[in-house]
Amino acid sequence: MKPISRRIFLSLSTATAVVGVNQLLASCGNNQSSTPSSSPDTTTPPPTQGELNLYSSRHYNTDNELYQGFTQETGIKVNLIEGKDDELIERIQSEGENSPADILITVDVARLWRAQEAGIFTPISSPILTEKIPPSLREPEGLWFGFTKRARVIMYNKNKVKPEDLSTYEDLANPKWKGRIIVRPSSNVYNQSLVASLIVAHGEAKTEEWCRGLVANLAREAQGNDMGQIQDVAAGVGDLTLANTYYLTRFAKSDDPAKKEIFEKIGVFFPNQQDRGTHVNISGAGVVKTTKNKENAVKFLEYLTSNTAQEFFAKGNDEYPVVEGIALDPILANFGTFKADDTNIASFGPNLATAVKVMDRAGWK
Repeated sequence: MKPISRRIFLSLSTATAVVGVNQLLASCGNNQSSTPSSSPDTTTPPPTQGELNLYSSRHYNTDNELYQGFTQETGIKVNLIEGKDDELIERIQSEGENSPADILITVDVARLWRAQEAGIFTPISSPILTEKIPPSLREPEGLWFGFTKRARVIMYNKNKVKPEDLSTYEDLANPKWKGRIIVRPSSNVYNQSLVASLIVAHGEAKTEEWCRGLVANLAREAQGNDMGQIQDVAAGVGDLTLANTYYLTRFAKSDDPAKKEIFEKIGVFFPNQQDRGTHVNISGAGVVKTTKNKENAVKFLEYLTSNTAQEFFAKGNDEYPVVEGIALDPILANFGTFKADDTNIASFGPNLATAVKVMDRAGWK
């Protein structure tokens, strides 16, 4: 199979553009006049069963193989449009009733909440989705569903921190960590969602107190991204940080010896194992309310819960599957098993704006 281009920005209202994408998916379609693919995959695709217009902010090349697999299994052609989260949300809004979008895929509950508040999604009912996706990882009314989990953990320098000295997110405000923590800015949605989860657990006042304690313990002003935090903890700029697990696996899989060395210096700790569990976020999707292909859209969401798709997520981007019993990438599995916070992730959305205000008042830049 030929891979789909990672960045396809097109207007689906233009027939020529749609044909262009479909040509990229020729090996998955039913165009009998086309030249047979030189690919060793000789599986005869099913007859064409319509199309699906997919708006995605997931920026992983490997996802294209997943979409091709859906086409091979169902005959439904996938027209892919990639962009940044907010850009895609604004695009769907500006397209209005004429939007060709059938599915919006995005990462982090904050983005799903924004789309929900913008009135983009329509509720759907699917016994398959209800059975396979835990209640904590889907919107209660069926507006959107989580298909991968992302654990936001404490990562530490093995030479400077003993794992037995770590316990909870809350303990990061303990003065014993003064000058030892580095974090991303408050503008980062992963941190905003974490703080929103703390508001759900403890209320606004206690969460602001925690934020102030965390800021007081910073080794430097908040800056950079997760990869940068990991590198700097390995370099001794700080002793520990907060990061998503899949970022660390990238160091282990790199061909660069320096990055492998960084990986060897970093330990992973899953917080709050003695109470509510480690904070998890999601990559999720919902059906756009103006869809013209609702049946195909639901089939696609159900496909994302299949063992094939879940294994692909687990090994393609080192994320945790939402369906139980799926094997993890060996590196991710070596981090260990953990208890995840089973608070309904949808409850974080209404608290995101408050989380940003709390972080701002606490001086979290």
